[in-house]
Amino acid sequence: MTREQRLVETFVDLADTLVEDFDVIDFLQTLASRCVQLLDVDAAGVMLIDQRGNLHAAAASTENARLLELFELQADAGPCVDCCRTGTAVVNADLGARAGQWPRFAEAARAAGFTAVHALPLRLRGTVIGALILFCADDRVLSVADVGTGQAMADVATMGILAQRTVHQSELLAAQLEHALSSRIAIEQAKGVLAERRHITVDQAFAQLRDHARRNNLRLSDLARQVAEGASIGFEPPLEADRRS
Repeated sequence: MTREQRLVETFVDLADTLVEDFDVIDFLQTLASRCVQLLDVDAAGVMLIDQRGNLHAAAASTENARLLELFELQADAGPCVDCCRTGTAVVNADLGARAGQWPRFAEAARAAGFTAVHALPLRLRGTVIGALILFCADDRVLSVADVGTGQAMADVATMGILAQRTVHQSELLAAQLEHALSSRIAIEQAKGVLAERRHITVDQAFAQLRDHARRNNLRLSDLARQVAEGASIGFEPPLEADRRS
């Protein structure tokens, strides 16, 4: 599949939120993963804002990216924090040059092997619901075209999430976010259980969870809760992903 074909497929996937079994965590995970595939970046993550204006880590393409999201939230300083507060993109931010602005985040990101970072708002007109964070492991500059593509994906994702909320008026933002955060916790627990059971990395564990959920038409959050609770649901014998390896 060419980059152009994958880009078209991505926009179709990000626009398709009006389905009965819409899973916001899997949706945001798709956004993060596709950013790494389509843009000149090495990792990506997504943060969402709740009704009280607090940021929450919602998805990440790698464990390193997820931990850096949590570190930024703890420090209350970093590109996503700035992006969400101002609604303005942070592009080609050199972590060495920004050490004085985000000292703790910059130090942690550089220790994880990243040298540059970008944050693009999940925004529709004046409403900012979160931010997309992109990490680079070297000094390459994100091109204007890639910035535009990344922002377009963030915009489509924002419209999809807001459209889904509009259709389901009874599902308030706080309730949806609470469910998303609960699902995220279950997914992290399931990753740990599976990684320990299989003696694999947490990134590999997540890839197997997601692959199994999609192949069996399961909600990722539901599968994760069952795995976290120790249920035997097809992981013994091995997942499809294991049979192919």
